[in-house]
Amino acid sequence: MNDYIRSYEHILLAVDLTEEADLVGQKAATIASNSGASLSVIHVIEPLSFAYGGDVPMDLSNIQSQLEEHAQTRLESFASHMKVKPSELIVATGHTETEIHRHAEKLGCDLIVVGSHGRHGFALLLGSTSNSVLHGAKCDVLAVHVGSDS
Repeated sequence: MNDYIRSYEHILLAVDLTEEADLVGQKAATIASNSGASLSVIHVIEPLSFAYGGDVPMDLSNIQSQLEEHAQTRLESFASHMKVKPSELIVATGHTETEIHRHAEKLGCDLIVVGSHGRHGFALLLGSTSNSVLHGAKCDVLAVHVGSDS
């Protein structure tokens, strides 16, 4: 029976840095601590050009750099109470699901932890980040329910 139960070795916690991320972070840190796993934390920023369809008449690279620096500072603050090495904090730029999958593979993670609002109806049909992460991952995914049920 123990052959089927194994501890995780490397966990990737994907956060959006909202207030709800604390709950998700606590769960991931507890799992990492209980299993002796290393913990990495990723926050993904979508490029500004995605929001504007890539058709922007100005250079957004300075603004994008500022967003990345701000995200790095917020991520460091978020992870300050967890035992996560600064080298394990990742701010990535790109499509959220793609970057989470890419970094999970690159780091050899065997568990990805994400928050989920548990949406229903049209919101579920339209998809969510946690759902996309779940269906594209090559490792286990834990979706931690956050937010209200209303």
